[in-house]
Amino acid sequence: MGRYIGPVEKLERREGVPLDLKGERHLLRKTSLERRGPVPPGEHGARRRRGQSVYGQQLREAQKLKIAYGVRERQMRRLIQRARRHHESTAGEALMELLERRLDNVVFRLGLASTRRQARQFISHGHVQVDERRLDIPSAQVADGARVRIAPGSPVAPLATRWAETIGRVPAWLEVDHEALAGRVLRGPRRDEVQMPVAEQLVIERYARR
Repeated sequence: MGRYIGPVEKLERREGVPLDLKGERHLLRKTSLERRGPVPPGEHGARRRRGQSVYGQQLREAQKLKIAYGVRERQMRRLIQRARRHHESTAGEALMELLERRLDNVVFRLGLASTRRQARQFISHGHVQVDERRLDIPSAQVADGARVRIAPGSPVAPLATRWAETIGRVPAWLEVDHEALAGRVLRGPRRDEVQMPVAEQLVIERYARR
């Protein structure tokens, strides 16, 4: 199955939580989720909320992560495998760190793109540098101390500047220089620093059954 290209606000309404899919509209509180509430899209959406099985809950939590971070099923399975091998934290915490360290997410968290989808586009088109070298792989893991920036002279610089002027504080595990359209990863994020409304342990349990 290919990547979803339909109206992303429908996805937020289906999951019932904000997933940072609409940057400016989210800041202005104009998203469909905020206007209509957590009601699934469709004529009979209000009738479809009912108790879920444990499997259903696990599936929905996994869907939240895949939708929010733009990760496909095969990528998610690989991330789960890596998270389980992590010995310094729980598998759920390790999974969230791996997702947050993705280059597209780092660009988004630094305020250099309005959404992760836009960040992926910047990266894929060669407009992002890591430690002064172009890196066009959105899923690349960004190590501690790595410097991420919009390439000098890039045609997307005005878009990045516009969004950087709008965004507020960045997470404490990042350092940003919005004037230079650059930032640095200081350390790995703690779970309480990741504003993602998901029960990641249910995701780990879902894939443990496979």
